[in-house]
Amino acid sequence: MAENKIVLSRIGKAPVAVPKGVSIDIQGYDVTVKGPKGTLSRTFKDVSFEQADGQVVVHPEVHTLAGKAMHGLGRSLLSNMVQGCAEGYKKELDVQGVGFRIDLAGQDLTFLVGFSHPVKYALPKGVSGKVEGQTHLVLESCDKELIGQTAASIRAIRPPEPYKGKGIRYSDEVVRRKAGKSGGKK
Repeated sequence: MAENKIVLSRIGKAPVAVPKGVSIDIQGYDVTVKGPKGTLSRTFKDVSFEQADGQVVVHPEVHTLAGKAMHGLGRSLLSNMVQGCAEGYKKELDVQGVGFRIDLAGQDLTFLVGFSHPVKYALPKGVSGKVEGQTHLVLESCDKELIGQTAASIRAIRPPEPYKGKGIRYSDEVVRRKAGKSGGKK
């Protein structure tokens, strides 16, 4: 009979380097990361942490398939928290279409994207926005999850359509275009 080996997650085995200016406070399952870009807190599950020599190593508490998954997930989430507090994250969106534009007043965005009414969107706390040239929006935050969800919610207001490409898209997104109707009746 084969012996059960403890197999660790490849991602989870890698230590998380803590850059200068970032401090990590570990209290059981609760981790708080403070840095120049902000402060993030999270409660983890099924993992423990060992902090030494400017690095944090994540250890699984349960040696099952689910424990292996939580090991890799815990390490990735901690790494994202450290990177966000040290450098921050940025997402850029573009609005394309005749007469389409974005206005920013404080934390409130107003989109004119071809509807009969302007669409208003309030940026969540922790996300800052900047509009460049009425069609380019730059979002910045230290929380990777929050900025990703915010950018996806904004894109969902008017996703790019495949015929003319009008709508809201990520700046690096490539929209596949369809050929429209060709020819008339015979």
